[in-house]
Amino acid sequence: VQVVESGGGEVQAGASLNLSCAASGRTFTIHTMGWFRQAPGKEREFVAAISRRSGTTFQPDSMKGRFTISRDNAKNTVYLQMNSLKPEDTAVYFCASTTLTYPNGRYYFAERTYDTWGQGTQVTVSS
Repeated sequence: VQVVESGGGEVQAGASLNLSCAASGRTFTIHTMGWFRQAPGKEREFVAAISRRSGTTFQPDSMKGRFTISRDNAKNTVYLQMNSLKPEDTAVYFCASTTLTYPNGRYYFAERTYDTWGQGTQVTVSS
């Protein structure tokens, strides 16, 4: 499996962006796909994840409201709609996928759950 992100860029505060993550290869093996972000000098942070099969989403409370994850299985693509962007949202946004399933959705919050990562797409929000 390979995943490739797109859709990043530089925007003004308050703007919206919709990131895409296209999966290829043995996509039928993917169970869940997620988005993480990493700001300069900070650790990678979980943004959201979605089950490819059921559409169940996983998201920390801190990311709810402005960030929405969705999927299009026909296109093997997951999206991250980001609204009302703030300068503190500036980061490299990474897409990841995992073939594993877990009974507790909290497992999908962790980087180690994912076995495939993209190269990332830069999002810069200026004030």
